[in-house]
Amino acid sequence: MNADPSILEEMRNQALEIFQAALRAVDPVEAIHKHVRIEGGSLLIGEMRLDLSKFDRVLVVGAGKADAPMAQAVESLLGERVSEGLIVVKDGHGLPLQHVRVREASHPVPDDRGLRGAEEILSLVSGADERDLVICLISGGGSALLVAPAEGVTLKDKQEVTQLLLACGASIHEINAVRKHLSRVKGGGLAHAAHPATLVSLILSDVIGDDLDTIASGPTVPDSTTFRLAEQILKRYGIWDQVPSSVRVHIDRGVKGEIAETPKPGNPSFQRDVWELVGTNLQALQAARKEAERLGYGTMILSGMMEGETREVAKVHAAIAKEVISSENPIRPPACVLSGGETTVTLRGEGKGGRNTEFALASAIALEGVQNVVILSGGTDGTDGPTDAAGAYADGESVDRAREKKLNPADYLQRNDSYTFFENLGGLVITGPTRTNVMDVLVMLVRHQK
Repeated sequence: MNADPSILEEMRNQALEIFQAALRAVDPVEAIHKHVRIEGGSLLIGEMRLDLSKFDRVLVVGAGKADAPMAQAVESLLGERVSEGLIVVKDGHGLPLQHVRVREASHPVPDDRGLRGAEEILSLVSGADERDLVICLISGGGSALLVAPAEGVTLKDKQEVTQLLLACGASIHEINAVRKHLSRVKGGGLAHAAHPATLVSLILSDVIGDDLDTIASGPTVPDSTTFRLAEQILKRYGIWDQVPSSVRVHIDRGVKGEIAETPKPGNPSFQRDVWELVGTNLQALQAARKEAERLGYGTMILSGMMEGETREVAKVHAAIAKEVISSENPIRPPACVLSGGETTVTLRGEGKGGRNTEFALASAIALEGVQNVVILSGGTDGTDGPTDAAGAYADGESVDRAREKKLNPADYLQRNDSYTFFENLGGLVITGPTRTNVMDVLVMLVRHQK
């Protein structure tokens, strides 16, 4: 027996409302104002107070998908105190600013515009001294947008390495560990360039565990990774022999100690640095929970650290939905189960899609025939891989509807063509650029069966 179409439609709309509530909770402007304020002549960042009269200049720099609204918030706080600045954002994510220049560049594979932007930022902060305050805005996507290859490594080399790492299923922690050791700006490189200025980093996290040295590859924080680890990662995924020879030579020299390691804790470059985490995936999930409760659902946050192969994690979530239906564990319906994090897709085909649309497609297959379950998987940045969708939603009847349209879900999944599948079936979640980024949010709604 098929589910009531009106019930499924209502559940899809509610899942979207819950997802949108998560997005509102990590609005970059609100995030900055929640953690940064002006009191008298002082700038308060969390528990830190900085006397602005001690600084001759305030410079604002940074990179990431959320940087334009973050910079707007900083400008609204500091006004004419901002001397100048430069941020690099993803194409289509720029906004008009008064004192800070905006450069758009390619993501997730870096391009020459990102290289030029990074060089300008390095030049700007390298001229700073003890009487300068540098405010660095860091958000998801910063690794690709802020690119300054190490000596002997070209932009083309870094593009090839990035593409190989994205395709092999490496985690963002692993990808960024490699990136940091091929860069002059990542892994504390920007902090090293800005020393001895006072450096304040305002960070919107897009990584599991909110590790500061992984977000945007940690340009302003001590680096916990090593050349040896970078080598191990490339060999672990079987791509060591595929990366450009210049990359192998550079990493090998680093392993042998012929090239200095990235700055570690205790390095003088960090003596005048302040770091403040202003937005996280957990904040988004907590807001989603409140909205689900308002809509009448019992709620649980399963995890804000979801990772692993996308289609396998989707099967686990489908199994949880079935358990809720059969035994009312771990929560009774009507239920909303929330997850956050960032899964990975190992490319097997030449299709179009990203981890969120693939999550929805794998969920649809695993939920075939299950009534009154809707899953929405979406990227909080509004983009899923190389597509214009944030993600997609699916339910227990998605497979039947697909077959009626002569679509074979398993074939689309096999060739990583999830975007095309939902483009033909319906179910894409299109938000446009959200100008925020705290990884992905998964909303799963389960109601009583007939």
